[in-house]
Amino acid sequence: MSKTCVLLINLGTPESSDFLSVYRYLTEFLNDPRVIDLPVLARFILVNLLVIPSRCKKTTEAYKKIITPEGSPLLVNSQKLKNAVAKELGEEYEVEIAMRYGKPCIQSALKNLKHSNHLIVIPLFPHYSSAATGSAIAQLLQELAHLQNIPEIKIIRDFYNDPGFIQSYASNIKEKLGEKKPDLILFSYHGLPERHINKSGCQAKCDRLHACPKISTDNLYCYRAQCYATSQLLADALGLEPHQYQVAFQSRLGRTPWIKPYTDLVLNQLREQSIKSIAVVSPSFVADCLETLEEINIRMREQWRLAGGSEFIFIPCLNDHPAWVKTLANKISLHK
Repeated sequence: MSKTCVLLINLGTPESSDFLSVYRYLTEFLNDPRVIDLPVLARFILVNLLVIPSRCKKTTEAYKKIITPEGSPLLVNSQKLKNAVAKELGEEYEVEIAMRYGKPCIQSALKNLKHSNHLIVIPLFPHYSSAATGSAIAQLLQELAHLQNIPEIKIIRDFYNDPGFIQSYASNIKEKLGEKKPDLILFSYHGLPERHINKSGCQAKCDRLHACPKISTDNLYCYRAQCYATSQLLADALGLEPHQYQVAFQSRLGRTPWIKPYTDLVLNQLREQSIKSIAVVSPSFVADCLETLEEINIRMREQWRLAGGSEFIFIPCLNDHPAWVKTLANKISLHK
């Protein structure tokens, strides 16, 4: 019987936390022209002669702090999500997980999905960016081009404003907070160089310091605007007033300007405003990974402590939260 095949794509992770595995991963990741969008020669010199040699040891140590007996958290969490979604969908579907960088790769995942002429693809990035979603889709199409028989394909490009996604994250936040009432909830999103926003064709009037205008044809592909849209929807779902939450962007790299405000600087500003307790959640990720477990829950927690903050509440990602599993399964079923 022909089955509907589902491919879930996440960013990627080293196979282990040893230096060589991290080196291979960074080499594949940072040499992607959609990630470091510079001319070929400039990118090669910058990435291979400067960035990777300077960052590999530090990144290896970071992975060692979060690795588990099961493996890298991003891969473990992604596999659990795949299994839960497959169980929710039933025997009429085949579900595979793939990583844009590292293993399991998109090519191997497609080889496992042999039993259908209908393929549903969901890059697990709520907000569209050329560096993540665009790269994953481009690689997928490149791999599909090698097939003799190309199936009917449905790609779900983004879901930053999907009601199920918003309600799943809101439920997750409420469950993790319980009876705790922090002074402020910080929505910390993965950052991008500002030039990526320029290249997205964003024409909206925005100072890029405060909240973006609502999504329209002027900023349809603007990653920053989509992040602010998610934040507003989450704030509405949680019943937050404007002074009870803030938006920031983490994980900047290099000296080029990245989208603002920066999470680490916002933490210092919050302490200057006498904010004592915060909860931090990263809605640009659906699975916990290096950026949430090490950057947020270790380094930024320590930064908050040293700045005199009294409470730092880390809100995990959705991972295989039952509400998120049902949301994905329902979304997939609609496109069968």
